[in-house]
Amino acid sequence: MINQLRQEEDDRKLQKKSKTKKIITKRALKAAGHTDLSGNASKDAMLMQKLGETIYPMKEDFIMVHLQYSCSHCCTLMVSGRRWVCHQCRSFYICDKCYDAEQQLDDRERHPSNNRDTHMLHPVDILGVPKDTKDRDDILESEFFDTRQAFLSLCQGNHYQYDTLRRAKHSSMMVLYHLHNPTAPAFVTTCNVCSHDIETGQGWRCEICPDFDVCNSCFQKGVVTHPHKLTNHPSAADRDAQNAEARQMRVQQLRKMLDLLVHASTYRSGSCQYPNCRKVKGLFRHGMQCKTRASGGCVLCKKMWYMLQLHARACKDSDCNVPRCRDLKEHLRRLQQQSDSRRRAAVNEMMRQRAAEVAANE
Repeated sequence: MINQLRQEEDDRKLQKKSKTKKIITKRALKAAGHTDLSGNASKDAMLMQKLGETIYPMKEDFIMVHLQYSCSHCCTLMVSGRRWVCHQCRSFYICDKCYDAEQQLDDRERHPSNNRDTHMLHPVDILGVPKDTKDRDDILESEFFDTRQAFLSLCQGNHYQYDTLRRAKHSSMMVLYHLHNPTAPAFVTTCNVCSHDIETGQGWRCEICPDFDVCNSCFQKGVVTHPHKLTNHPSAADRDAQNAEARQMRVQQLRKMLDLLVHASTYRSGSCQYPNCRKVKGLFRHGMQCKTRASGGCVLCKKMWYMLQLHARACKDSDCNVPRCRDLKEHLRRLQQQSDSRRRAAVNEMMRQRAAEVAANE
């Protein structure tokens, strides 16, 4: 009976101890390299520790990208100066400050520690951010990347997923393929007779019905009873050549359109002799006087808004003279903030569910 009472008392003490608020001491914070030793720093450190314990089981699903080297001793990012590299040890880099401190140590305490051999450290200059950061790549336009819903439909229709590293690699490569080949079919074509997937250049398509395709096997068997004429699908080589030519022509047209838009917005006088400049200014006047607007179905207004949106996505000038450029950039910024907020909320909800599952399994 006495032992039972002692056991119950010990259990109450343990429960009371677990309910007490845990605080990291200033000595522990200082040892961890924190400069702020206030109570908020203790809470932040505990929060980061709890977050690390929560996401540790999910680390296999993360894609880590190291943009800068970090010192193996002080863990600071090395963005300028030199870093000291050991060619014998993999992923060992230290900064100048840690290298000077290591040179003052005894030979047996230098890198690698607890080893009789001493490895030589070699200096490597750290290349900073280049002065010229202009993007010289061609402008690639695709309808699947104009809105979030279009990109989501592309991923859902082709089963592109990013929940594992292997699927993320495949999905990223396929998304890049659609970006560089805008005229290629976005979705897998299936045979209307046998319902099998049709490989590139191995099928027949109706010239009138947009959704009627048959494979070579069904076409050769003669089981197709379609009233319209069927034409053979282009081969992969022909399609690649068409895609390259169409992409180059589209890029050139987009560049001319954007340059002409800036030119017409800069030279407001009516003395410009370029006929295309006068046409763009005519579109400006039409947009100011039109009562139908793009929402009502006006073709000219839709064309004008498309050009303005393309310009606003690529424009970096804060004092741009193109009409509605500032408003469109502000609108795009708000859309990006809303998208980031929704993504953050989805990630937090996923982490909360994972943490609840881990806690339930324990």
